[in-house]
Amino acid sequence: MPAGRRRLAKSVVATVALGILLTGCGGTSATTPSSSAAAVDPASAEGAKGTISICGGKDASGIHKNTTAAFNKAHPGMTAKYTEIGSTTDEARTQAVQRLEGKSTECDIFMTDVIWTAEFASQGWLLDQTKLVEGIKDRLIPSTVKAVEYQDKYWATPFYTNAGLIYYLKDKVAEPKTWQQLYQEAAKAPGNGLVYQGKQYEGLTVNFLELLYSAGGEVLNDKGEVVVDNDTTRKVINFMADGIKNGSADKAVLTYNEDPTRLAYESGNFGYQRNWPHVYRLLNATKLAGKFDVAPLPSFDGSAKASGVLGGWNFSISAHSTNPAAAVAYINFATTPDWQKHVAMDNSQAPVNEAAYSTPEVLAKMPFAQQLLDSVKGAKPRPVSPVYPQISQAINKNVYSVLSGTATADEAVKKMAEEIETAKASF
Repeated sequence: MPAGRRRLAKSVVATVALGILLTGCGGTSATTPSSSAAAVDPASAEGAKGTISICGGKDASGIHKNTTAAFNKAHPGMTAKYTEIGSTTDEARTQAVQRLEGKSTECDIFMTDVIWTAEFASQGWLLDQTKLVEGIKDRLIPSTVKAVEYQDKYWATPFYTNAGLIYYLKDKVAEPKTWQQLYQEAAKAPGNGLVYQGKQYEGLTVNFLELLYSAGGEVLNDKGEVVVDNDTTRKVINFMADGIKNGSADKAVLTYNEDPTRLAYESGNFGYQRNWPHVYRLLNATKLAGKFDVAPLPSFDGSAKASGVLGGWNFSISAHSTNPAAAVAYINFATTPDWQKHVAMDNSQAPVNEAAYSTPEVLAKMPFAQQLLDSVKGAKPRPVSPVYPQISQAINKNVYSVLSGTATADEAVKKMAEEIETAKASF
């Protein structure tokens, strides 16, 4: 844990201890860092005015430019502006943490990755959005709501989501129903192979968890206990490693993140790729237009339900916001059924509003909307923990060691479990 976060954690522990002490003197119990967080009032959006600042990563798709412009037009009494605070996800997180630790009032809303929820909430950096989310969650996909939950409260509101898909060339390979079928088909002939994100980074964590979840495995159980050291995990890692050895997956995947995967697939030399929904629009601008189709992620062996890993970005209101009322108004606007259609139509992102997927306007721009909805609804969150970055590193480092041939699955799984236990004990 970085030094700044350790200091904050110690401060939080001291505050909790004081709260428990006050309970014995007739005070209020404070058993967790998040229990005393201020909560936003959904009614505050009525009559809100002034400037609202949203901070996040690079706006490559233009979704934030479009949303702020539409909001400003619909709300003449308020002005929303989007500030890029990083060109990559890691940079955006670093910049957000610096501002939040420093109690900066620069940003009212932070765009937060789904994997940051527990960490940011546990540090007391966010306002409690439980009442706000409960008021609109009937129009949100349940899996996206689950991704903003920590200790039985909601700390952000989903804006757009994500789940992996399988892209396949129709004249080369069949739509896969199981991962085993996909790998067998990929190994049949040159040009049938699979490309995915196998570099040692967050993308490999996601690719591994997609197979692990589909095989019925877990990293942490419902009690937060480490349960990854088992035969299911070994089976999945060996399956992935064997796929590289036998040519089902190109060995170059060990160097690929999302964009190199897409570019390799665009060559036409592979039958399958695992990637995100935004790739659909990009592929249709290449020579593969009309030659590929899209499928939800398959099950592992047909005995368990297929399961993706939920991605996406959420609206988190800073605990140091000077205009939380306008922040609520902005969130309300961006999550309306009407604007959620634009999330798909104009920006090729996955809406968090389920109804948007079946509208004619969205289907015209995103014909695979039903497959995407199936993937999102079946997706599960990554391990929920304030130390998720360390957990993810333990996963991708040890999975990579087996895929690259420097460790056995047994060695890697034992080490993975030990490193995750150490990470959990550090908080």
